[in-house]
Amino acid sequence: MNKPPGGGDRGAATTQLVILTPVLLLLLLLCVQFALAWHGQHIAQSAASRGLAAARARDGTQDTGAATARTTLRSTGGHVLRGPKVNVERTATAASVEVRATVLPVIPGLHLHVRGHAVGPVERFATPR
Repeated sequence: MNKPPGGGDRGAATTQLVILTPVLLLLLLLCVQFALAWHGQHIAQSAASRGLAAARARDGTQDTGAATARTTLRSTGGHVLRGPKVNVERTATAASVEVRATVLPVIPGLHLHVRGHAVGPVERFATPR
């Protein structure tokens, strides 16, 4: 059997393009999704650190720590993080802040979670011994 002039690969480029384009778009969206998760992790950690600074101050409370963390989340992660939850605990000697959230999904069905956590001693006056 003789091949037609020009070879028998007519239409191969179109077939390859149809197969590879969705794969390349998925890889691109995965890169964007994980970049958003990385950015969201930094936002959550920043909110936890700022909340800790407010909660561990000498006149700080759990409420001021939580309010500071929420304000930081609103100002820096309003569109990146979904449903953030702030948990602040303060005892006489230590304070801790935990921020949890879900990252904005770029790929439907892929829900990545981020967490920021900060712990430190409470500021207090101590008398010399």
